[in-house]
Amino acid sequence: MAFAVALLVTAVASAHDLFMKLDSYFLAPNTRASVRLLNGTFQKSDGLVARDRFRDISLYAPDVSGPISQSVMWRDEGKTTVMDVKTGGPGTYLAGVSTKPREIDLKAAEFNDYLQHDGIPDILAQRKKNDELNKNVRERYSKHVRAIFQVGDKLSDDYKRQLNYPAEVIPQQHPYALKVGDTISVLCTVEGQPVPNQFVMAGWESRDRKLHLLDARTNAGGLATFKLAGAGKWYVKFIHMTPLSHPDLNYESKWASLTFEIRNRRRAS
Repeated sequence: MAFAVALLVTAVASAHDLFMKLDSYFLAPNTRASVRLLNGTFQKSDGLVARDRFRDISLYAPDVSGPISQSVMWRDEGKTTVMDVKTGGPGTYLAGVSTKPREIDLKAAEFNDYLQHDGIPDILAQRKKNDELNKNVRERYSKHVRAIFQVGDKLSDDYKRQLNYPAEVIPQQHPYALKVGDTISVLCTVEGQPVPNQFVMAGWESRDRKLHLLDARTNAGGLATFKLAGAGKWYVKFIHMTPLSHPDLNYESKWASLTFEIRNRRRAS
């Protein structure tokens, strides 16, 4: 599988994404941490996420297991929804949030722009082929995000847990056993099944706040591979969109994202 090639420019990610992001992904045991839901780009949230949108909120670690919807503490910071969590013992923690489906009407031009910039080239090509670029659409969408963070120095296996979300990005190597220059493979699934030939986007935010972008396609087994070209906060994301034959809906999209942090050196296991 060919490694993804970095674009020769830095740019701002799509204005439609949802990410879970921490100030630092390396935390001490038994401390409080803030997990921000960025509803916009990887660097800025453009709007709050309504609490009734959540389908599932989960946290997994060696001494934490399962949904935490009833116990999580929420607050708003301007346009950013923040989930405050308390770490327990050392280990690798996995946090996940899944939203309920929502429907939206889009004019043809804005839908085409969204397809082009958010990483859905196959649907855009299909619209061109079928002479549908002037067709307005109604879309059903849902978003499913995860973040992996490290508490203390002990590495554990929850990073690769399947959350049974409609769409998921699941790392196949432990992010905190990797360093700059290594590669990471991610499994892209929709309804629990690997998705072949899926367009996948990734990127990292370096210390100077520049965002560096990558892209790749999954292989027949649903795996996409990226070279960890720089230290910083990383994301991997995809949007799986399918046409619908429903009289009131044209497309359904399922969004997935993963975030983690890479340092220059491996941490001890």
